[in-house]
Amino acid sequence: LQLCSLNQFRADTVRPDTYLTIVLHSSTMVTSRAGVLWILLIGFQGVACSLPGENVTTPIVLWHGMGDCCCNPFSMGYIKKYLEKKIPGVFVHSLMIGDNVEQDTENGFFLNINTQIELACQKIQADPNLQDGYHAVGFSQGGLFFRGLAQRCPQPRIKNLVSIGGPQQGVYGLPKCLGENHLICDYARRLLNYGAYIGWIQRLLVQAQYWHDPLAEQEYADNSLFLADINNQGSVKNLTYKENLEKLDNLVLVKFSKDTVVDPKGSEWFGWFTSSSPSSMVPLQQTPLYQEDWLGLKVLDKLEKLHLMSVDGDHLQLDQESLDHIIETYLQV
Repeated sequence: LQLCSLNQFRADTVRPDTYLTIVLHSSTMVTSRAGVLWILLIGFQGVACSLPGENVTTPIVLWHGMGDCCCNPFSMGYIKKYLEKKIPGVFVHSLMIGDNVEQDTENGFFLNINTQIELACQKIQADPNLQDGYHAVGFSQGGLFFRGLAQRCPQPRIKNLVSIGGPQQGVYGLPKCLGENHLICDYARRLLNYGAYIGWIQRLLVQAQYWHDPLAEQEYADNSLFLADINNQGSVKNLTYKENLEKLDNLVLVKFSKDTVVDPKGSEWFGWFTSSSPSSMVPLQQTPLYQEDWLGLKVLDKLEKLHLMSVDGDHLQLDQESLDHIIETYLQV
């Protein structure tokens, strides 16, 4: 049995198995201040209310990577349960893009990224648990998609955005894929090799929409349906993208030092090739994207809100210590 004043009560934290009785006390039975409306919460599974000095956990939204789905018990399902164990009372929403896990997996290959971001925005805006803001954690291409969502869907606000192995500057190779859909992955590789910027391939294949050919920068800028836009690659910059990304409390970019999936792995930290030497990469701070501050990354960096984290392992091989560090530093707040 718990008592909370009305202005301290968070209705979005009440679970369906909790019911409410509203009572008005004008005597001193509950408080010495007459006429204060109190809510009597009676429930059986952890009714949550914010008491003076008590922290309310920030909800977390997950977005899986290529070849995965929202609810795989060995990937996103495990992460969801682990977060709930590490952060008691936290609400975790693992995004499903589609009506079932099969569609969710296939859409990671064949549903236009722009449409996926629109659907994710609708789901997040419709969830009452997320209306006061949330932390976003994206895995592999989900980290890139979440950054696009932060730029295009600012409400409700993302507080901390964690990209785990996300190809923020795109990819220029698809050496191998994770998950069980190797036939689909092989098909995607053949299409990319055939011509990533051919119109019908751009429209069909998700990975083509963040394919970034350093030997064909203008063709990429002219034909990319997603990455060139979200990275403000064009001559006319979308200032809203910059303004929205600067609203983040923290942007955390996790790179895997032995990554064999994201090619080049420096993309996970926004590193890319130079125009004068497409065979050598430069760090984020030496790219025009940073120096001209197309996205607000320079601002975030100066405010110490941009964090580059390296993990010693292959793609998404996140060790326990690194995962706990991310949780304790950026999610348990």
